[in-house]
Amino acid sequence: MTSDTSASLSISVTELTKTYGKVFALNRVSIDVKAGEFLTLLGPSGSGKTTLLMAIAGFNRPDSGRICFGDDDVTVLPPHKRGVGMVFQNYALFPHMSVFENVAFPLKLRKIPADEKRQRVTEALQTVQLSDFAEREIDQLSGGQRQRVALARAFVFGPKILLMDEPLSALDKKLREEMQIELKQLHRQLGVTTVYVTHDQREALTMSDRIAIIDHGELAQIGTPREIYNAPANHFVASFIGESSFFPLTKNKSGTLHYAGVSVGKVPNRATHENWTLVIRPERLSLHAPKTSKNTDKIYFSGKITELVYQGETAIVMMVMEDGHNLTARMNTRAGNDVDSLRVGQNLLVGIDKQDVIIIPGEAS
Repeated sequence: MTSDTSASLSISVTELTKTYGKVFALNRVSIDVKAGEFLTLLGPSGSGKTTLLMAIAGFNRPDSGRICFGDDDVTVLPPHKRGVGMVFQNYALFPHMSVFENVAFPLKLRKIPADEKRQRVTEALQTVQLSDFAEREIDQLSGGQRQRVALARAFVFGPKILLMDEPLSALDKKLREEMQIELKQLHRQLGVTTVYVTHDQREALTMSDRIAIIDHGELAQIGTPREIYNAPANHFVASFIGESSFFPLTKNKSGTLHYAGVSVGKVPNRATHENWTLVIRPERLSLHAPKTSKNTDKIYFSGKITELVYQGETAIVMMVMEDGHNLTARMNTRAGNDVDSLRVGQNLLVGIDKQDVIIIPGEAS
């Protein structure tokens, strides 16, 4: 099976609203998914991401708004007529059927001839590396193998859209990380438009072409993993994607923003917000002795170490700044970084490259 994005469909979600009583599960959400794209819906539990996925699949009907696959309006079309492949959180495999029979089930429903059915199932099992498992029973498979069966069943009939609802959540950490790469490679191979739901930010960053962050039923931000991580739109996105420390900024008459008397940048052009916050990613910091000569490409703050936590490949250095705000730095533990020399109570300069500074609107909290 080779990639063919021309056989995929775009998805257009326009002003989609869904309420349960007085609660907005979705509030006028609009998202466009390109044909062949891998888009992840990311958000905490109860944010509305699964509600949105199920609306795209046709399992719940929105109160208002529109869903289109390509040029076709499918808003009120029942699930079985939408032609999407679906992978559920619990896989929803049939325990009384063999691996082959599970994968063949969508083809059986579509009355595909026996010879073609066998060929398609064989190719699908080859794609997910389960060629030798066709006659196995489902209860003889590991979690990762069951997940592959569910994937093969979802794409065996050639859907133009593939929807996945937290399919890796039941796997252990090591297998989950392996499957993330396998899914990314499988998407590249198939080229099918994919919408994937997760609450795991690292999973979203690993797998996605773009990420749509959902918060309280609303679209908080959409962009590539790099855009979301390096330029979060607000406090929620910055705190949900990656680790961050937040510091309140003061603004002078010329529009320059300061923290602890140090200039960190200017108010973005055409911005009208009164309050601004400095966001610092812990892995982008460097630690220096107090009297170190300063690099003009960096911004420096003074602080004191309050806690050290060794985590193998990295160490967390917790600090308190001169104004009482807390800062977390994450240092690589390779020999050259000399992390072992750090001590609780030690005074240090904390440096960050000017281009790594992130400024968002709103007050620090």
